[in-house]
Amino acid sequence: MGIKLGMPSARLGVLLLTTLLTGCGSIPWFGKGKDPTPPSKLTEVVQQVSMTRLWSEKPTRGTEGRRLYLVPAVSGGKVFIADARGRLVALAADSGREIWRRDTGHSFSGGPDVSSDKLVLGTTQGDLIAFALQDGNELWRTKLASEVLSIPRQTDDGKVIVHTLDDTIHAIEAATGKELWRISYPAPVLTLRGSSTPLIIQDATVVGLAGGKLVKIDTQEGIPLWEVVVTRPSGRSELARIADIDADPILIGNQLYVGSYNGDLAAVDVTTGEVIWRRELSAHAGLAADDSGLFVTDSQDQVWSASVTGGAGRWKQEALRYRQLTAPSIVGGLIAVGDLEGYVHVLDKSDGRLLGRTRITKAGITARPVVEGGRLYVYAQDGTLSALTLGAGAPSTPKPNTQETAEAPKEPAATPTPTQAPR
Repeated sequence: MGIKLGMPSARLGVLLLTTLLTGCGSIPWFGKGKDPTPPSKLTEVVQQVSMTRLWSEKPTRGTEGRRLYLVPAVSGGKVFIADARGRLVALAADSGREIWRRDTGHSFSGGPDVSSDKLVLGTTQGDLIAFALQDGNELWRTKLASEVLSIPRQTDDGKVIVHTLDDTIHAIEAATGKELWRISYPAPVLTLRGSSTPLIIQDATVVGLAGGKLVKIDTQEGIPLWEVVVTRPSGRSELARIADIDADPILIGNQLYVGSYNGDLAAVDVTTGEVIWRRELSAHAGLAADDSGLFVTDSQDQVWSASVTGGAGRWKQEALRYRQLTAPSIVGGLIAVGDLEGYVHVLDKSDGRLLGRTRITKAGITARPVVEGGRLYVYAQDGTLSALTLGAGAPSTPKPNTQETAEAPKEPAATPTPTQAPR
């Protein structure tokens, strides 16, 4: 029996165990005392980056406080977003104007992903559902092995690849919803509540699994090409042995970059599966990368920069510890992360200094901010969706159609720690 460990943050002070399979019974909360790792308080920051909200709307009810993988998808001048109660909405990317909405009644939990003619989303009931891009009408629905807590990915050759919570990977025919193949991997007794999103690479798919394993699968035949253990579970207790890869793998050139919880940041050769290097660093929220470096939100909500060639640490920003940060997003020379109180924080990509922040809403932001067309699209747990632009200089006044925002207190830029690095 596999049990997913729900973690609203990286902290182990309070844990919620939720059952995946029938017959598992009810498991209570661990610990009800004071949080031993409270979120860092925000101090003043000198606003060195303009953060202009182009628009801010509340088209959905959000995630209702649950850790779901509902992330904005931007395509063809539109933004598509879904909520936990089954609302699916298309908005104009430049203005936030609603184009269409559908109240489907489904409990969406992962997606959407966009192709030229359809949207695909997963649900908590283990359904994969396709909708017409033009008007949101349902096209087909397919039952999967388990709940979907990652983004289903559509391939160029007409497949949808889905990673379900029980570590099963499905290939579905995009035109009809017919299952083409599935591969199931055994899950540990305890895992984090989440799944990595499949990375599509030409005719192959790379997926991170519970237990610290990374796999590459032939997308045509559903045959494993290689499997590698990035982090081997260790420790005396099941909690200590959690080594899940929930962060989405990233490909730069011929190297895959991946982070695991209670484990390592690693580079893996995409052709052979050989681990090129690994550095001790616990991460599950996610990472970002470009030719200049790797950027990681670790399990204590510290933001790191590391070298892509050897994993050596460059800087570490500690001022936002335990603020339940999202995975980082790269916006030019800046890094953006959201937090538990609805703030978007901006860091200098070169040295990690805090350059500014703005508050989108009072609800938490758990979805990685999406960068598209020079804009940052931020989706909060209460259903607020905002479009921002970032630039040098003081912040400008939001346009009249934006929601009122409680701005962060102004503060001197927090200095990152440049000497500490992944071991």
